[in-house]
Amino acid sequence: MAVEISLPTLTTVLLTAAVDSINPCAIGVLILLVSTLLVAKRKSEMLKIGSIYIFAIFITYFLFGLGLTAFLAVIPIVIAEYISIVVGILVVVAGLLEIKDYFWYGQGFSLAIPKKYAIKIKEKMQKLSTGTIIFLGVFVASVELPCTGGPYLAITLLLSQNFNLTAFILLVIYNIIFVMPLVIILVMVLIGTKIQNIQNWKQMNKSYMRFATGLLLIGLGWLLMLIANGTINLN
Repeated sequence: MAVEISLPTLTTVLLTAAVDSINPCAIGVLILLVSTLLVAKRKSEMLKIGSIYIFAIFITYFLFGLGLTAFLAVIPIVIAEYISIVVGILVVVAGLLEIKDYFWYGQGFSLAIPKKYAIKIKEKMQKLSTGTIIFLGVFVASVELPCTGGPYLAITLLLSQNFNLTAFILLVIYNIIFVMPLVIILVMVLIGTKIQNIQNWKQMNKSYMRFATGLLLIGLGWLLMLIANGTINLN
């Protein structure tokens, strides 16, 4: 018997966004940026640059999600079902890779920002300007997708099943939560927290972050496949 539900609940969106937001890739890039910002003598300058960077990431990630959700919402239902199955399988595989990194980090393939892009990001941070920071935010959000895009892809596919104002608001909430750790880290640095302490925390907990992300991805992947075969009905 099919289970009748509407949109993903607010709790589901909050939980998924929270786990996605603590992904070590996103935090690692921000720590690198904040380390560069420490050369700024005034906190107001650091706040301005950091805020522009975070806002650029928010807008870019949100537009990616909005475009994907709108596209998935208008394609024929038969095609959408096959897409749900394929995406569900990919999301489960991504979850297994994240859990693999909990036990055997650095061995085999991992979901991470490609090394050539990481080098590009470091190069861009050498000369900071408003234009560079905006470009950096857009660039980082784009290349982070292989690392952080699993939960986001699953949520956008779920929201596309009934894309209305509520789904739009849930997408906005998701992205606000996604950048919240970046806001918190920036504020912590502004009030005097040593960036090294934040870096140490990230290193100590990155395996747990990946494990939590892996479990979430496997659950979302199965949910998408259950929707595709009709076990769960979002209509």
